[in-house]
Formats: sequence, structure tokens, C-alpha cells
Amino acid sequence: MLNFVAMMRLRYFLLISILSFLWGTLVYAQTDSTKIAGREKVKRGWTWAALPVVAYDADMGLQLGALGQVFYYGDGTTYPEYKHTIYAECSWFTKGSAVYQVFYDSKYLIPGGIRVTADLDYLPEKTLDFYGFNGYESNYQAALATQGSPGYISHVFYKEERRMYRIMADFQGPILGQKFRWLAGINIIGIQTRTVDINRINKGKKAGDKLPDTALLYDHYVAYGLIRPDEKNGGTSIFLKTGLVFDTRDNEAAPNKGLWSEILLLTAPSLLGNHPYAFTRLAVIQRQYLPLVKKQLVAAYQLGYQGTINGATPYYILPYIFSSFSLSTKPDGLGGALTIRGILRDRITGDGVAFGNLELRWKFFRSVVMKQNLYLGLTAFLDGGMVVKDHPVNPNTVPDDQKAFYFSSSADHLHLATGIGLRIAINENFIISADYGVALNRQDGTSGLYLGIGNIF
Repeated sequence: MLNFVAMMRLRYFLLISILSFLWGTLVYAQTDSTKIAGREKVKRGWTWAALPVVAYDADMGLQLGALGQVFYYGDGTTYPEYKHTIYAECSWFTKGSAVYQVFYDSKYLIPGGIRVTADLDYLPEKTLDFYGFNGYESNYQAALATQGSPGYISHVFYKEERRMYRIMADFQGPILGQKFRWLAGINIIGIQTRTVDINRINKGKKAGDKLPDTALLYDHYVAYGLIRPDEKNGGTSIFLKTGLVFDTRDNEAAPNKGLWSEILLLTAPSLLGNHPYAFTRLAVIQRQYLPLVKKQLVAAYQLGYQGTINGATPYYILPYIFSSFSLSTKPDGLGGALTIRGILRDRITGDGVAFGNLELRWKFFRSVVMKQNLYLGLTAFLDGGMVVKDHPVNPNTVPDDQKAFYFSSSADHLHLATGIGLRIAINENFIISADYGVALNRQDGTSGLYLGIGNIF
């Protein structure tokens, strides 16, 4: 069952989404459009959509801000593919977490079919999930973070603080036309980590509502050397990215058919200042979209692997999910909004992980509202993943009588979650999403509600 806060978030989100859509259709800038298929319109020139951000979290406080995306379609011959898009978000929580992001994507900025994808953002988080390493090998006890439960320690026991900035520039060029492409880029990821600032979270709370000032799981891992001293405070990694992409999707935002496959090699060499953590990671992702009923019902799946193939990856990089398309304000996993919906964020962390998503997407309503193409969709999904290469952990640093507190005797195995989602799409590209997932194992949490922009693949 959705709790009261989740229900209120969903109601506010849907109401604001509808109001924002109606407001945007009244004042957006565009040139003429031409009807096709009797109702749907080919978009030309500039269009945009904006959405206020309103949410609440008991630890991070009230979230306020705005996000928006601008699309340029030129003379309309490429519709529903855009020629240029810019996405921007600025939102913040009253307890200090925030999202500041600007993203750009175009296949037409550089002649010769070179696609440019650039991203600049700053993502401070006061309470980022941390559950240890290697999935089920790390013991998760929900009671430790549930006030009123036996053994309660702190509501933020499984949290850490992280400040992250990203600077990314990726380029893709044709090998055999635009369907088969090379990829090259440079990504800079700076991360600062530390224990949660309890004093800041407690600021303004009544005495009975304050969190205890106690050691958290992150603190225990640092004390026992499970997180190495030279990585406990984070660091900066400079990646060189190379790869191959095969893409036959008919529309990138919500494909009706096609394949999207990629193999990426990401190396953080010592010559770029990554010492002592020089390493190389491999990312392989296969996605396919199968039309069952034309433009109405699509079966889609995603299979992926990401892992370290050389060197030692620091713990703060392990949860990061790399791809050829970087429009994501929360690129962590496995677990959470963008990988395994319904499972705790970052629950499945190791030197190598495999994951998969299966979705059935039904676009059940289409219309043109105030010159905007609109459709509504429902999604049913099954998500899963597991650690396939363990992150090195030495349990012998932990006293024998405490090992059961941190570690399980069970090796990691498949983590599963299932759920449903709602989509509101404007002009085929701006998609408002709401997903509700349920974990199938209590070691992974119970459920999660995710409100955002776009499909997860």
C-alpha cells in the first residue's frame, strides 16, 4: 500500500503536471504545424514543456524548483526526432540536497552526422543510500532504520552524504550510416563523501523528533577498513570513454520498434591524475522494442552488464551506471528509479553487476490538445539484477561476535521487483513518468514510488 506521504506526492505531481501542460500549451513558441493521420501534428520550429518540482522528504525537507526541456524540430521533416534539445533542472531541498543540471543533445550541431551530447551538473545529497557491498552478502536490517522497532539505531543508519559534480562531453559518428556508430568522449566525475550531518537534519526539529547522534553503517565501514582510508572522502575520476553503438529505434524517447545496443570502455588512467585509483570498466547494454499493436502496445527489454576489468575501482564509483546517453540526474544503481524500481537505491553494489528490465507499454489514449500532441500510457514491468563480481571485502577486520551484524552467510543471487507506471507524453519526446515498484524480497526493502521525466530505457 502507498503510504500517506507517497499518495500526497502522487496527487500533487499529477495535478501540477496537468496544470503545467495546459500553461505550456498556451504560451510556448512554435511555427506552423501540419496535420497527419487525421489528428496528430508534425511539429516545426521550437517547442518546450516545463514542470514545477514540488515534493517532500522527512529528512531532506521540502523540495522546490523547476525543470524544463526545449526542442527544435526545424522544418518538421525529422519529426518526431528533434534537431536540438536542451534540458535544465534547478531544485533544492530545505535540508541541503539539490539538483542543478543542464543537458544538451543534437545530431545536427557538427556537420557529417556527428552527434554531440553534453552534460553539466552538481548533485549534492545529504542522505544517499549505502548498504555495503555485494548485495545479499551484506546484511540489511530494516528495523535498524525504523523508529520504534526493536534495535532501532537511526533513520539514516543506511545513509551517507555525497556531493557530486559531472562534466561530460560525448561524440558519436557514423560507421555504417547513423545506425552503427562510434562513440568517444571525456567524463569528469568529482565526488566528496562523508557521514551524514546529523546536526543539520535535526535543525528545527522538536526534541522528540531529532535523530540520535550515533555512528552509521558508513562510519563502521570506515572504522573497520571496509572502506579504505584513502577513498573514504571521495575523489575525482577523469574517464576516457570509447565504444560502439547500434541503434535502429524509430523514436528515441518512446520507441515503437528497433534495437539499441552499446558496448562502452571507460578508462581512468593514472596519466590523467587518477592515481592511486586507475581503473577500467566495461559496460554492455542490449535493448529491444517489439511492436505488438502498431503505435499502441510495445514489449521492451533491457539486459546489461557493468564491471571492473582492470585496476581497483573506488567504492564511490561502483554504484554509477554508465551509458551512451547521460540525461539522468540520479545515475546510481542497482536499485531505485532508473534500474530496479521498488528495490532500495544502491542495494546491489559490486565490482561487476548484471541487470535486466522487461516492460509492457500500452499507449491507451491519443489526442491533440491546444496544438500539442498528447498521449497517455500505462506500463507494467519486471526488473532484476545481481552482483556477478564481488567488491573485495575483508571480514576479518570485524570482531567475530559482530560479523553477523554486517554480513550474511548467503551469496548474492537475483534481486527482483515488479510494478506499474503511468506516462503522460507531449509531442512524443517530453514524457512525464510515475512508477510504483514492489520488491519481492524484504532484504531489498518493500516498495518505491518514482516521479520523473522519461522512460528508464
